[in-house]
Amino acid sequence: MREILYAEVPTSNTLAVKTWLQQKFESDAAKKVITPDGIRLEFPAESQASTISSPLPLALSLVVWPLQRTTYLKAFRWADKPLPQEQKILNQLTADIRQQFPLHYPVPPAIDLSQQSIFEALQAYYPKTVQYFQRMPNGESDLTRVYWWEQRWRNSVKNPQKPQQVIFRHGERKQENRDGEMGRWGDGEDRGDKIQNPKSKIQNPTSSPSDFYDLIYIGGALGVIHAAVMANLGYKVLLIERLPFGRMNREWNISRTEFQGLIDLGLFTQKEFESLIAREYDDGFNKFFDANNPANAKAPVLHTPTVLNIAIDSEQLLRACGEKLLAVGGVIQDETEFQWAEIGDDRVDVQIQHRQTQEQQIVSGRLLVDAMGTASPIAWQLNGGRAFDSVCPTVGASVSSGFTPEVWSSQYGDVLYSHGDISRGRQLIWELFPGREGELTIYLFHYHQVHPDNPGSLLEMYEDFFSILPEYRRCKLDQLTWRKPTFGYIPGYFSVRNSDRTVAFDRLVSIGDAASLQSPLIFTGFGSLVRNLPRLTELLHTALKHDLLKAKHLNQIRAFQSNIAVTWLFSKGMMVPTGKWIPPARINAMLNTFFGVLEQESPAVAESFIKDRCSWLAFNTMALKAAWKNPSLLLWIWQLAGFKDIFRWVGSYLNYTVISLLSWLLGWLPMWLKWSRRWLEPLNPALWFWLITQSYLFTYGLGRPPSPEIVLNPVEVITNAPKKQTLKPSSMESRIPTTTDSE
Repeated sequence: MREILYAEVPTSNTLAVKTWLQQKFESDAAKKVITPDGIRLEFPAESQASTISSPLPLALSLVVWPLQRTTYLKAFRWADKPLPQEQKILNQLTADIRQQFPLHYPVPPAIDLSQQSIFEALQAYYPKTVQYFQRMPNGESDLTRVYWWEQRWRNSVKNPQKPQQVIFRHGERKQENRDGEMGRWGDGEDRGDKIQNPKSKIQNPTSSPSDFYDLIYIGGALGVIHAAVMANLGYKVLLIERLPFGRMNREWNISRTEFQGLIDLGLFTQKEFESLIAREYDDGFNKFFDANNPANAKAPVLHTPTVLNIAIDSEQLLRACGEKLLAVGGVIQDETEFQWAEIGDDRVDVQIQHRQTQEQQIVSGRLLVDAMGTASPIAWQLNGGRAFDSVCPTVGASVSSGFTPEVWSSQYGDVLYSHGDISRGRQLIWELFPGREGELTIYLFHYHQVHPDNPGSLLEMYEDFFSILPEYRRCKLDQLTWRKPTFGYIPGYFSVRNSDRTVAFDRLVSIGDAASLQSPLIFTGFGSLVRNLPRLTELLHTALKHDLLKAKHLNQIRAFQSNIAVTWLFSKGMMVPTGKWIPPARINAMLNTFFGVLEQESPAVAESFIKDRCSWLAFNTMALKAAWKNPSLLLWIWQLAGFKDIFRWVGSYLNYTVISLLSWLLGWLPMWLKWSRRWLEPLNPALWFWLITQSYLFTYGLGRPPSPEIVLNPVEVITNAPKKQTLKPSSMESRIPTTTDSE
């Protein structure tokens, strides 16, 4: 018996597919016999070719089965050679079944929450999602945020408009518009626009006219980490956050070596870091489903014990950073919206509005830092509304108990895992990370090409999550204790070169997800920010110290890595183009080819690749090995990416090659800069700033932090910096909310 067809039928109604096969599908060339899982097409003896020999009757068996809320179909031949009209029958079957069960991208219903609850509104469309959100603390408000976030994302994709102007030159903004309503944008987290928390203890009194800050941060997730570092170095900092401070709808994982950057900067001690660890697991697994892959596209489990093996208590981390910020004179204003900013020659004025009281105020400073994430209206304006290349719709939940020891041990994590092939136009991928006291945080996501007909759905993903979690890890959903949901759209823009995306304006710079810098595997700004924090801190300090706050200078402050840019094709190969049919096992086959090569390399090489520290030589070596192992890989990538994206990748690869070559030729530059700092920096600050940005491009920009003996330590530098305008007592009284407050 030989398999001759494997196809996905994109519907969760497997019974309807089987019924259609048994009652509707016909072929003149063979007799149809109904079987428990499909049909058998038997060929009459007089039509059989004399060259075909088989101990069984000559026939084709068609079977269907459900998995991942979709249906799969296979056809098997009961002979060693093609049967008469076999290909014609398969072509007819494929065409008919695609017409009967076409690709479909559901749209959430329009609802009116003034007439019903979110649970009542969505019950008929997403029954499992409603069922299990009802079991979560704050489940109703969380599901409202999921719905709101999806509607907002869909509108931005389906109806792209000119970005609303929120950044103005001094005098551009008309006086009569100062009290008008500007856009209400979030901070890049998956948060609802109308969610309020009256228990927040961060106060919002009106600023005194004398309040003037060195740095004003907008966005309290990644923003507070960087703000705390800069405040700890002596700058006067204001942090604006639109939700009650300390709330997070996703967890963060990292490794010890990556977090070490925060310790080296003096933000945390080793003891404090240990207190932030919710769980450190022994090993992480990477495995993609390969039951339907050819032999050269199968791979064993890849073990990565030091990749994302530290589960950070994200809310505790935010609170700790907030406490450190306040302890050195910083100010936090939460539940406060950013509205607009006006840039002058010597200052930036920012209008903000408290969400509960609707009180507006203007705060001023030397530099505005946009940490609002990929949904930032500032980032959209700076880049002219330039579309993202991809998005990861991501859903999941933290579970405090319910998994039995036989199912999963808290000493292990799943870094990347799939348990099936393409499902309704998506290759679903799981992540599972142990947390504190037996908690597990589970994510389900897929890489997705942004398309107006198919923006990507969080609600559909949640229905998948609750339906197929027992397939992924043997469990009974009713026995799980749900702690909180984790969800969001994580868009990405693939930069070809360092200057490909605008991240700054005069007296304004973007960091984190607002700069749209991401990894094809990790795909969030937390890891990128932490890995590049020493680089960003040194550059930002130098710009502030020498008043190099024009766009041409600030645009050089970015966490770009050319070694990440060149691997974006890896992400492209995990996206199913909208409206296109590809073999169900194709993406798993590609992933297993690459990860099979990684598994054969040393643990250090595999770790460096997943941590975005892969060298030019290692990258090329693995690419050649993968192509040799599976020559079809090149054709598959071409079919998925197309000429335009392949051409872009060639430009990215050439840029990566040039940067790597210059790094080898100019390996002496970081040491020379450290030696020449005392005389070169005061002599020509602008030249010095440009030189250190180039130096970091050859180190951090290739995923290689400089060695300790040549690092330009910003802590040592700022110790001797002038202290004017710093740590001035503020009229704003703030405190960090406790865990109870933020929940």
